[in-house]
Amino acid sequence: MEQTYFRKGFGLKKELKPLIDAEYQSALVERIRARGYVDTFGDVTVRLAQQFGFCYGVDRAVDYAYETVHKFPDRQIHLVGEIIHNPHVNERMTEMGISFIYPTPEGAFDFSALTPEDVVILPAFGVTIHDFDALSEVGCILVDTTCGSVLHVWKRVESYAKDGFTAVIHGKYTHEESRATASQVERHENGKYLLVRDMEEGNLVFDYVARRPGHMTREEFIQHFDDHKASPGFDPDTDLQRVGVANQTTMLAKESLAIGWKIHEAMVERFGEEHASTHFRSFGTICSATQERQDAVAEMMASPPSVMLVIGGYNSSNTNHLAHLCRQHTTTFHVEDAACIDVETGTIRHKPELDPTAEELVETEWLPLGPFDLGITAGASTPNNKIGEALLRILQVRGIEVE
Repeated sequence: MEQTYFRKGFGLKKELKPLIDAEYQSALVERIRARGYVDTFGDVTVRLAQQFGFCYGVDRAVDYAYETVHKFPDRQIHLVGEIIHNPHVNERMTEMGISFIYPTPEGAFDFSALTPEDVVILPAFGVTIHDFDALSEVGCILVDTTCGSVLHVWKRVESYAKDGFTAVIHGKYTHEESRATASQVERHENGKYLLVRDMEEGNLVFDYVARRPGHMTREEFIQHFDDHKASPGFDPDTDLQRVGVANQTTMLAKESLAIGWKIHEAMVERFGEEHASTHFRSFGTICSATQERQDAVAEMMASPPSVMLVIGGYNSSNTNHLAHLCRQHTTTFHVEDAACIDVETGTIRHKPELDPTAEELVETEWLPLGPFDLGITAGASTPNNKIGEALLRILQVRGIEVE
């Protein structure tokens, strides 16, 4: 019987490494890294964050996609959603002949056109239990690139459901990873979850649990945390008595920890310390790569550069959070790609807010006139070649030639 599920690749990594390196590496970035992450070009001092760009999980997902194309040259290959949140990488997938299966605004996928002869790549974010089961029923070949850090969170959420705890997940209910993580409670009867977007939304939960003055009514709570943000039939009066905290792996680490701590504080406030000690669970589930990139930016912001460039997809959660951290300290421009920097006009297109739906702004006089420090970081789904291209364009705007 033909094997239909692959999670460990096809043993082609060494063979394809020269091709992948040629498409995604940057000699300019490697030069700066080799010089201690600081280099000078004309009157511009460039400082690279000491952790940036592709993480292990993204590397693995991209490798597996290339391996899949070479392993099955005569089959139709599909990708569920985007393999990672980077427009350049996803465009490259299309050029390689991979077709994308996009979800509806509600996150639903239509697999009706698939056949057992097709190959389907599962993205680094993973897919919901429902979607995995639906694909398995088709009988097509599945290549699973789900990141190990995401699987770690899934196991934690599944254990909460098993023990009768509601999983309160710090994450975006529109994000593929959060939907997939929340679905893990379905492995157990009566499993429950609640998705909390940020501290502002978390405050609604804290106030309700502690019954603080002005808290929402039960009906208001249910209406706010509708079916997109909570498991079907969620009842805050019963389902918030035993809570386990988890998170989308790319959220702001400090905010995830703060949300968990405040839920514990609210339980102590209402039920007492002894109750909270047995009815509350929390484990660090922020991805180590996400944490390292946030820490590297924090270290850079101890002596912030004049201008900070953050490179990565506008729908990339970890990239948005890097930009948010930088904006608190210095002038920051979040660009999706090197193409956002126009060498002819000297302008830059960038996204000014954490909200992925925010419109781009175009700035004209965005670079300082005299010598300045330029800081650069990139999200975990941004390849080095796009970092190098963005830097090269900035130097060209300044009239600086690079060998």
